[in-house]
Amino acid sequence: MSQTKFIVRKVAVLGAGVMGAQIAAHLVNAKVPTVLFDLPAKDGNKNGIALKAIDGLKKLKPSPLSNKDAVNYIQPANYEDHLHLLKECDLVIEAIAERMDWKTDLYAKVAPHLGEHTIFATNTSGLSINQLAAGVPAELAPRFCGVHFFNPPRYMHLVEIIPCTGSDAAMLDNLERFLVTTLGKGVIRAKDTPNFVANRIGVFSMLATIANAEKFGIRFDVVDDLTGPRLGRPKSATFRTADVVGLDTFAHVVKTMDDTLPNDPWHAYFKSPQWLQQLIADGSLGAKTKRGIYKKEGKQMFVFDAAKGEYVGAGEKGDDAVKAILKIENPAEKFKQLRASSHPQAQFLWACFRDVFHYISYHLGDIANCARDVDFAIRWGFGWTVGPFETWQAAGWQQVAGWIDEDIKAGKTLAAAALPAWALEADRAGVHFADGSFDATAGKLVGRSTLDVYQRQLAPAKVLGETAGLLGETVFENEGVRAFTTGDDVLVVSFKSKAHAIGPDVIDGVNTAIDIAEARFKGLVIWQTEEPFSVGADLQSMLPAFMMGDWDAIDTMVRRFQTTSMRLRYSHIPTVAATQGYVFGGGCEFAMHCDKVVAALESYVGLVEVGVGLLPGGGGCKEFALRAAQNAQGDVLAALKDSFMAIATAKVATSGHEAQEIGFFRNSDSVVFNAYELLYVAKQQALALYETGYRPPLKVAGFPVAGRAGAASIKGQLVNMLEGHFISQHDFTIAALIADVMTGGDVEQGTLVNEQWILDLERKAFMTLLKSSKTQDRIANMLTTGKPLRN
Repeated sequence: MSQTKFIVRKVAVLGAGVMGAQIAAHLVNAKVPTVLFDLPAKDGNKNGIALKAIDGLKKLKPSPLSNKDAVNYIQPANYEDHLHLLKECDLVIEAIAERMDWKTDLYAKVAPHLGEHTIFATNTSGLSINQLAAGVPAELAPRFCGVHFFNPPRYMHLVEIIPCTGSDAAMLDNLERFLVTTLGKGVIRAKDTPNFVANRIGVFSMLATIANAEKFGIRFDVVDDLTGPRLGRPKSATFRTADVVGLDTFAHVVKTMDDTLPNDPWHAYFKSPQWLQQLIADGSLGAKTKRGIYKKEGKQMFVFDAAKGEYVGAGEKGDDAVKAILKIENPAEKFKQLRASSHPQAQFLWACFRDVFHYISYHLGDIANCARDVDFAIRWGFGWTVGPFETWQAAGWQQVAGWIDEDIKAGKTLAAAALPAWALEADRAGVHFADGSFDATAGKLVGRSTLDVYQRQLAPAKVLGETAGLLGETVFENEGVRAFTTGDDVLVVSFKSKAHAIGPDVIDGVNTAIDIAEARFKGLVIWQTEEPFSVGADLQSMLPAFMMGDWDAIDTMVRRFQTTSMRLRYSHIPTVAATQGYVFGGGCEFAMHCDKVVAALESYVGLVEVGVGLLPGGGGCKEFALRAAQNAQGDVLAALKDSFMAIATAKVATSGHEAQEIGFFRNSDSVVFNAYELLYVAKQQALALYETGYRPPLKVAGFPVAGRAGAASIKGQLVNMLEGHFISQHDFTIAALIADVMTGGDVEQGTLVNEQWILDLERKAFMTLLKSSKTQDRIANMLTTGKPLRN
């Protein structure tokens, strides 16, 4: 008999602060009805505090909500009137301020009201779960654990589950299943040590950077220039990250380490530096007060100079010689040169890496179950592209271990603690291998979780050293695509081009894949091995024909693009697009023509061609005209106006749900919260369509268009925008052409046209714009700077 399914029908979040409100937002994104509790307000509506927090969610950017209606499913509540609602909740997440006494007082108040199977979890970034568990009644202890979401909860992939000694194993598995599939999270199980895994190491890395910046005399803006994307880390790098997190919050986490880790060999560094305490005392708390380590006055940016104790003009960059070392592809060579260089910035960077490597190897046994958890925690919780253990292993484990050992003995490291014996073993090649990652406590390798939910991840996140290899068995490959199968009668196509741009090779590849799928498979899925889905047409591939003025060649290319879109719609096998990241231009057109879209929640979708002075030429205008005719209740123009605006303003949906609201995706398309489950779900959808006796849709003989009267109505509004200087003359030209195409050209209102009619109009308009000098300027600007030109 298999176990009973764990179904989460409703969740309560206790505490409507920043984290509580945003956790509630992400729960309702996932269609989980949520009750948001806070203290009763002193005046007015007793739910005032929760109501204010819910209202605040609508104003945040980037939005914690994936669609505008989600917020209506958060029910405001207060502890005086609504404790009885807790009975109906399968999961209760406490997310109040980080104070042990406040939390345990609340537990005493809510415990009698919880259902007999309710999971009770505390969202804390560092308090002891076992100490908190001592504050819950004995019968609740098996259903109690820590769950640590990262800020902002919608976007940060990491959630740490921290069991207490009494946590029930089946309860922890159920919670993990819910977090992984329903909320789309990357879960690691952490030990109950201060700040757990990600914050313990991520915050130490920031403290080591601060200490080494002072030691080598490196300005904060230079540190940020060197420790951001150049190291595979977020743009906010080190000091900007502290501003974003809040200097007071950062100081609080540091104080937790100071108070709870008195015997840590690095304890001397678990202090907020004097300059940081001074900024906090002055109320300069970072982004939330518009002034922290950085501040902006007018257009000028200033950065705090700790040595001078005052703000100075910001914008200094790292030295070119040091940046050249960071560009070296071979990690072993890069580290060798950083360590050997006498440049203070290079010495600073080596010291930052070395001190983090020293710390994580020394503490691996007491803070994590294995090295993989450390690397995933830092990648998913702090946004590094490569984890610290992976970085060390890639650079040559033994060589780097030897250098760290030398520096410890020479007194150059932040702490004098010796490297653990395992790190210096003569035959050690690293910590990640094909059959597992190193667990320092047991001295053995630990495999991946065998929890059933991970069977849905056909291409899970990998750490360096795990067998990477190509997924599945290659069926066909050309310069543009690889088509493969994982043995279940579905052909999967992945693009090989940069940013998965669609050029001639990709178009040829997709057509060949459709031929093969029609002959031998049950369905076709377009899925990329990593983000983005596609940035659209490959303008670079058009350049030679463009330079020579070979307009016929380009016209043929656009026609081929349109034919491929139409084949995705009318082929004799079900086609499914599995999207994540950018789904722009031609990528969006391909997705719109598939039978089904399975979108990762974080799919950013738009027909953005006006940014390069063009209009959608791969069937996007046609598809919206057709959908408007199908959805119109008598008035085609009314049904068309919103989609016209979406194209004319290059509107981008900021989630899979919003893509459905705007109309890029259909309401019958699916949104998946965990991007690692995309391929599995897309293949299941293709097979389900096949099993229902799939036939392609019948081609519409004729559908009504809004005609020249509809185009005139739209152009009337465009004239107002032009005269009000909201758009340029060229914007007007492009938008007017889009209006002509989408309304069916120079025909009477209500005229019946077929898809090819609109495709021909679309292609002609595309070619007209391509020959215009203003469009050519926009394309050149995009290809050279990567930014749109408004001319």
